Parts: sequence; C-alpha cells; structure tokens
Amino acid sequence: MALSRERWIERIRGRLERAGFYVADAHGVRPSSFDLAARRDSTLLLVKVLKNIDAFDGEEARRLEELARLFPATAIVVGQTSGASELDEGVVYTRYGVPIVTEETLGLFLEKGLPPYLYASPGGTFARIDGDRLRELRTGRGLSLGTLAAIAGVSRRAIQLYEDGAGAEITVIERIEHYLGEPVVRPADLFGPTRRPPEPGEAGPDGEPKSDAARRPSGDPWRDAVLNQLDGMGLEITLTTRAPFDALGRTPDILLAAIGSLRTALHRAEVLNGLAHVAEGHAMFVVREPVHRSSIDGLPILTPSELRRHRDADELLEEIEEREGP
Repeated sequence: MALSRERWIERIRGRLERAGFYVADAHGVRPSSFDLAARRDSTLLLVKVLKNIDAFDGEEARRLEELARLFPATAIVVGQTSGASELDEGVVYTRYGVPIVTEETLGLFLEKGLPPYLYASPGGTFARIDGDRLRELRTGRGLSLGTLAAIAGVSRRAIQLYEDGAGAEITVIERIEHYLGEPVVRPADLFGPTRRPPEPGEAGPDGEPKSDAARRPSGDPWRDAVLNQLDGMGLEITLTTRAPFDALGRTPDILLAAIGSLRTALHRAEVLNGLAHVAEGHAMFVVREPVHRSSIDGLPILTPSELRRHRDADELLEEIEEREGP
C-alpha cells in the first residue's frame, strides 16, 4: 500500500532526525515552497518532497532557490518518479539546478555516509571527474593527453576538460579507471551549494547563482506598510512568496516576519517557532487586530502600533527576545 504524502514526509523527517538534524515541518502551511527545514551544525537544508518530480516546474524551483539563498541553505528535492518511471537509487537528478534524489539515496548518505556518484542528464548518466586526481595519475605514469584519450575513446580536448572538473559518461570513466586501476570520480555533495553539476564536455561552474529576490510590493497596502516599517529599521527585508512567513530580514540575525490575522498566527505559531529554531534566528507575527497577548506558544505577537514604538532593529529584537520567553 502506497504511503500518504504526510506519512512519507514524516518518514523523511525521521531519517534526518536520526542523522542528528533538528527538523521543522512546514508542509502543513499552504502554499509552501518547501516541506521540511533541517539543521545540523552549519548545514541548513530546505527539503521539498514530491512523488512525481515532473511537478517541479521552473517557477517552483526559482522560489525554492531564492529562499535557500536568503537563509542561506541548501535546497534539495526528494522524489519517487519521473513520469511513469521510478527514479534510480544512487543517482542525482536535477531540475532547474536543484538536486533531486530518492529517499533511499538520501538515507544512504545520512545514515551510512555513502554519497551518490552519478548524475542523470538528457544524454544519459554521467559522473564528475576529480580533475586534479586524474592529472596526477596521468602525469605520474608518463601518459600524454593523446594516449589517455585513445584509451578512453575520446578526444584530447575531452581529457583536458575532465582534468578541469568536467563530467564524463559512465562508459568513458569505466575505461579510464580500468586502465589506471584507480578511481577518478568525485562524489556528489548533496549538502553543498545548490548548483547544476557540469555535464560531459563542460567545465565546472566558477561562481554561485545570485538571488533575484528584491524588496518589492506585496500588493497589500497594509502589509506593505508593515514591511516598509521593518525595512526602515535596517533589517534588510526581502519579501517572500509561498513560505510560512511573509518576509525574511537580518539584524544581522535572521528574522522571519509574518503578517496577518490572529487566527493565522494561531495556525502558524508552531511552524514559525520551529523554523526560527532551525535557522538559529527569531520569528514574529504582526497582527491586524488589537490583541491582549504578547505571544502565542513563544511566538512574539505585535500590533502595528507596538511596532511603531521601535526606532531601530536592536530595540525591536530586544522586545522580541523578551516575548519569546525562556
């Protein structure tokens, strides 16, 4: 019997927790670009769980990557199928630069320290070459580029690209490793910066993609007034979409700011507290209506008039910390 999505997310959460991650579950808040946020030491992950990865379109990927760069965090998707085909274990798929793996692949990495080595591309399956290692082995054995190219069945230019860190097809790698008697592939860094791996014949990227997030109007005048107020305190506010919070700011600590009704605050308190804990920052909720409480389960609640009392980020953060309680 197939697992429900909720049960599947809970199972992935359990794997992360057993691997030493503190996990916050955001899948109960809709819409959301991610389902789980997890931290272990300096590693922060935003995890999206999808049965069919074909549902992960360019707009969804852009939002997820934007959030990941704001924290900063690593975005990763856990999937089961592409169309009618099951995803292969031990293979990293990508959609719009975001890595996608099966639960089993993630589990092997988390629980046994066994990273995947293979990447799927439209042209087949390939792996990333450890260019420095390949060059060391080739020159140490007195092999020319042309000789190794003939052994691998590729051009001299291809060998040069491999030594620069390009990817190679599995059959080519097998021929090189069989002749050298040494491994020359590099494992995938699942928890490294989100980026598309270099495909066969392509050198590795030389820089990180930059966020296109900007301080832009939300379309709600009341919400924009609150965001402008926060921005004016020097919080470097960035509006978010499809997230449990409306904006992310830095004081320089992370501040997750949500804006709406008291009813929404009650619904999101647990999620926002969990996310703030994972991000090692703070969360707050600005409510439209007058309230007679300072927090909900440790989530600071402020009205616009209370917000206006603060002249700068330090004053606001001090009150938020007081309302968070012990």
